[in-house]
Amino acid sequence: MLSSPRRAPRVAATVVVVLAVFVLGLWLGGHPSWLPGAVRDAFDDNSSTPLVSTVLNSINQDYYRKITRGQLVNKGLVAMVASLRDPYSHYYSPSAYQDFLNQSNRRFHGIGVDVVQDPHGLRVIDVFPGQPAAKAGLQHGDLIVSVDSHKLAGHTAAFASNLIRGPAGTTVQLSVLRGRRTLTFKIVRADVVVPVTSDRILDYHGLRIGYLRLTSFTPGSGDALRSDVRDVLRHGAQALILDLRENGGGLLNEAVNVGSIFIADGTIVTTRGRSQPTQVYVAKRNAIAPKLPMVVLVDHDTASSAEIVTGALKDHGRAAVVGTRTYGKGVFQEIMPMPGGGALDITVGEYFTPNGQNLGGGGVREGRGVKPNVYAPNTFTAQVDHALQTAERVVAARAR
Repeated sequence: MLSSPRRAPRVAATVVVVLAVFVLGLWLGGHPSWLPGAVRDAFDDNSSTPLVSTVLNSINQDYYRKITRGQLVNKGLVAMVASLRDPYSHYYSPSAYQDFLNQSNRRFHGIGVDVVQDPHGLRVIDVFPGQPAAKAGLQHGDLIVSVDSHKLAGHTAAFASNLIRGPAGTTVQLSVLRGRRTLTFKIVRADVVVPVTSDRILDYHGLRIGYLRLTSFTPGSGDALRSDVRDVLRHGAQALILDLRENGGGLLNEAVNVGSIFIADGTIVTTRGRSQPTQVYVAKRNAIAPKLPMVVLVDHDTASSAEIVTGALKDHGRAAVVGTRTYGKGVFQEIMPMPGGGALDITVGEYFTPNGQNLGGGGVREGRGVKPNVYAPNTFTAQVDHALQTAERVVAARAR
């Protein structure tokens, strides 16, 4: 935020954005078929074409430095979508879109752990099997307090995580608290593939519980989770816990695939959009675990497709929900690749749980989310995951 003595730079920036939008209007006016319907309608109005042409000519002939058409188009698109005041809608320039795709590939150079921020550093909540951290002996619940002599207390999780990441083949030194002991690990970074799903068997007073973790709804994640469910069933699982904590969602069709593993028939989700008809997505009638006692474990970072699955399991009475209220995202987006390598990612509709509830706050505002049946905050102390312990107790009570 700029203070009043620096108002001039703000005005200059605003002028650049306005000019970019003018140029964008001229360029897109000749290519309306490349736009979604709502945006295309705005550009079908030719009343401003002479003004846009004049501004474009002035920039090309008189501006003190050369600005490429591509730069103006990308800046104009970013400004246009930002004017919607929608936190979920974005225009990605070609380079930004490539970064987005790279993140979606879930590959990076690191050590293979999932962490959450702690006042003293980073708390390890998952260690990926077969990856460098697991081979070095890092464990769930460990607290990373320094990286290569850089103390992490007071720093953000992003800052600390960036210290741990690095080129494959290089070494990182971690100082770790495990209970009252301080341990040092020297770990060689590698090209890490982050698993979308994982599973294991938990023993709760003789009850075999199949623990299933799903981190995102990316292509193929439903099939991967189905394979994990079969695995825990082969190992004698008598109940299930589906962990959707920190799962920010993803593809709608994968939410339907995941819901169909546990729900034999009935509605999974209904979607409505301004430019598309209402669609009702139903279970695919290929459930493999439709009756086993079940809990879904959530937190405030459970959002989007993860909330769709949670809402469906709760509304059908298929699973008890344990944790905290979910994020409350009641809308969904569509990514449209654009000529030149960029992409438009915009909100196109709202979704509703089987009971007709929209989890958002009206439009694109954060809403009330899914309320858990049993409240359990997502806290970690030493080796103990208290929310998971609560989930074990709840599912055991449903199994007996």
